[in-house]
Amino acid sequence: MKTTDFKPFSIVARGRLWTFERPIVMGILNITADSFYDGGRHQSEDDMLAHARWLIAEGADVIDVGAVSSRPGAILLPPDEEAVRLKNALTLLRSELPDAIISVDTCYSLPARAAIEAGADIVNDISGGQFDENMFGTVSELQVPYIMMHTRGLPSEMQQMTHYDDVVDELVRFFSKRLDDAYKLGIKDIWLDPGFGFAKDIQQNHELLQRMDEISTLFREPLLVGLSRKSMIYKPLGITPDQALPGTIALDTMALERGARILRVHDPKPARQTIALLYAHHCTNPIAMK
Repeated sequence: MKTTDFKPFSIVARGRLWTFERPIVMGILNITADSFYDGGRHQSEDDMLAHARWLIAEGADVIDVGAVSSRPGAILLPPDEEAVRLKNALTLLRSELPDAIISVDTCYSLPARAAIEAGADIVNDISGGQFDENMFGTVSELQVPYIMMHTRGLPSEMQQMTHYDDVVDELVRFFSKRLDDAYKLGIKDIWLDPGFGFAKDIQQNHELLQRMDEISTLFREPLLVGLSRKSMIYKPLGITPDQALPGTIALDTMALERGARILRVHDPKPARQTIALLYAHHCTNPIAMK
């Protein structure tokens, strides 16, 4: 898919129709102590709000809030504890940022419901509904957009589950089945996330990125990619996540050229600039991207 082939997409959130005529940027707000890049930086209310405002000022279209690290080897929180963290965070964020589009990064229905009721707009589920049999039904009941990611196993075990005969074929079969189940239950707006770094080794991640157009051309649902500062960038280069922004920009560019329509990033401004330059002949005033 060429950048000039971009098709607008939309979601309905809080009774409002949001239409996007260019790729959008999702800024990451981790309120965890142990995320791989920014763990522990945004746990206080002041730090949380400051970072959310920074994300918006830097060009994030969506803020993605996570209360639990899902890095390889991480242990997920009990759903009731996660629900309390998210409810408190979303209540604060919504009171201060009434117009922001906010997604909540959770794989359990109880925290998802708590966050949506506190003001979140989108459920971002790393498990694609695999970890909680009530997730699809809850999202359908709440009638909110849903991000369906591919993975295998819990974060604590997923890097021991990386054998695929064909990683792209696996994703196509996974999404086909899970989408059918989700639509039958009445979920409306769905984005797909290939799950870079989740139950995939570095070579498989790069193969998936190279072949991502095979997925984007098969499904009408927008593709979201989360490549920001991940090990598929910093490990081959022998650097740290703090040094991986140039590599992130390079891989985000490749993803956009292969059909990505949402970039999930730690650094919104470089992502917005990348989109602006790639779509310079597609958008009105693309450099400003307002």
